[in-house]
Amino acid sequence: MGADEHGKDFEELQRILREMLSGQGLPEGGMDAEQFAKAAGIPADPATLQGLFATLQGAMRQPSEGIDWSVTRRTAIEVAGSGGSSGDPAPAMRAFPVATLWLDEATEIGATPDAPRTLTRIEWVQQTVDTWIGFAEPVAESISRALMEALQSQMPEELSGALQGAAPMLRSVGGALFAVQLGTIVGKLSGEVLSAGDIGIPLMSGQGREGGALLPSGVEAFAEGLEQDSETVTLYLAVRELAHARLFRHAKWLRLHLTTAITDFARGIRIDTDLLEETARELDPSSPEQIQELISGGALIPPKTEAQQAAHARLETMLALVEGWVDVVTADAAKRIPGAEGIAEMVRRRRAAGGPAEHALSALAGLELRPRRLRDAAAVWRLVAERSDAATRDGLWAHPDLLPTAEELDHPARLLERLGIAGAGPSLADDEFDAALAQLLDGELPPHEGEDGEGSEGRS
Repeated sequence: MGADEHGKDFEELQRILREMLSGQGLPEGGMDAEQFAKAAGIPADPATLQGLFATLQGAMRQPSEGIDWSVTRRTAIEVAGSGGSSGDPAPAMRAFPVATLWLDEATEIGATPDAPRTLTRIEWVQQTVDTWIGFAEPVAESISRALMEALQSQMPEELSGALQGAAPMLRSVGGALFAVQLGTIVGKLSGEVLSAGDIGIPLMSGQGREGGALLPSGVEAFAEGLEQDSETVTLYLAVRELAHARLFRHAKWLRLHLTTAITDFARGIRIDTDLLEETARELDPSSPEQIQELISGGALIPPKTEAQQAAHARLETMLALVEGWVDVVTADAAKRIPGAEGIAEMVRRRRAAGGPAEHALSALAGLELRPRRLRDAAAVWRLVAERSDAATRDGLWAHPDLLPTAEELDHPARLLERLGIAGAGPSLADDEFDAALAQLLDGELPPHEGEDGEGSEGRS
């Protein structure tokens, strides 16, 4: 095929894409703008559609090698801004000084130099979106590569030259779609979170941003489902948020440790190109539900490799240690709050389940941030403080090598032995010790009672 024919093919491919991106829809049953928006997982209101098609048209006319992440920022802010009232910041500002005093009694880790504050949904997006982009970028690159490989394998040989010429444009449009969808998810996530540390990882960094923050709109929504009044719930959440902020400010290595682990895990994600090719053959272009499921349902991300499973297990253990420590310190600091344990249990259930936007993020970018061993970790932190003191417990955050390992979460007696405090309480064999700890975890025993360990199996 000559150069002229290649050029005509490329022009035809451009014409089809322009028609699709014109906002007027395709003829003969093709996908219209509203269907396309549904496939991309974004609201189908006119303003959003106009922004979507302007973005995709720009990506087509001026293709670039990388993804234009400003689209993510803009989309996230637009979605967050459509979420209604920002809530009343006054209860949170009243709660912060009290929470600070109570935490001074519960932990050796001191307050942060940055003052705690309240955030609107838009402010939360503005201050966290770059972190989300950093996590998602490796996955976006993998998806882009896989799409091009699948297209090349499915394209008839006579059109291969046209595809090669169109590759930068197609890559740019695909990247723009991913950027729009990520922005939509982050914008929706702003309506689910309660605080800066709610996801379990430090999303914010920089001067003035490390003192902790509450989102009054999220706090108010969370309090509506509880029996306690909103002021009480706000105070409890303020204690929890400031405990989280203290930990990450004190353990300066912790933020980089977690974010690096997440990024490394994301880089290991590979898209299932065989499944992509098979799905592409069976895909109905007029069914946006199929496309939405393909893009955001995680179907293209194959099962984790052994290396990824190991990396994910380490990440889950670290998240559990963070959340478990925050749980224990918060419980000690908030013991004056009536019904504090009920609020704590609702927070734990909420973290274990996650919200719709968090699930969407997990499917889109492979980010699963569930602290599955939270109760085990919390029990171990409490045990160390009981057998020694809060200073010993908090001192383990000085270096990652000092923290309890996954094996020590399974067998806490080994951690006590490593710390030299195994003899500080009643002597128990591993299985007996684990059985007593299991009963304590299940709420069957108060601390220091029932140490015969009968009626429960050892934890594994």
